[in-house]
Amino acid sequence: MLHHISIRTADIHRSIAFYECLGFTVSERFTTGYTLACWLEGLGGRLELIQIPEPQPAPDAFGDEHYVGYYHISFDLTDRTPNLTTWLRDFTVTLQVAGQSAPTILLAPAQQMIGANVYEVTFIADPDGLPLEFIHSGKSV
Repeated sequence: MLHHISIRTADIHRSIAFYECLGFTVSERFTTGYTLACWLEGLGGRLELIQIPEPQPAPDAFGDEHYVGYYHISFDLTDRTPNLTTWLRDFTVTLQVAGQSAPTILLAPAQQMIGANVYEVTFIADPDGLPLEFIHSGKSV
């Protein structure tokens, strides 16, 4: 069983606010060595955010086709929204009401065939530019 996914962030408070808009809640706050950290729970999983002093820009995992390593985290929203276009619109409003800017859309909602199933997928960037995928299960072919 997966325990958590760890994300290093330049600004833990900005990232907490972003992930709270996605439906996560802080379950633990702690320090790891010399820096702030927390666990957030939501969307069926747990994330760990770690504040990085003097951060360097993250590699472009989404845009660089030769990049090897972490690519994205994927969240299944099938039971939470009728479609990703509606969800993305509502999420944008949620961010703006919380005083944040609209999400950076890396891939607008689009249908994708995976095996015998048609999915709707979209990618956005988190505040540090890390790609997040949102998927909505469609029909089997």
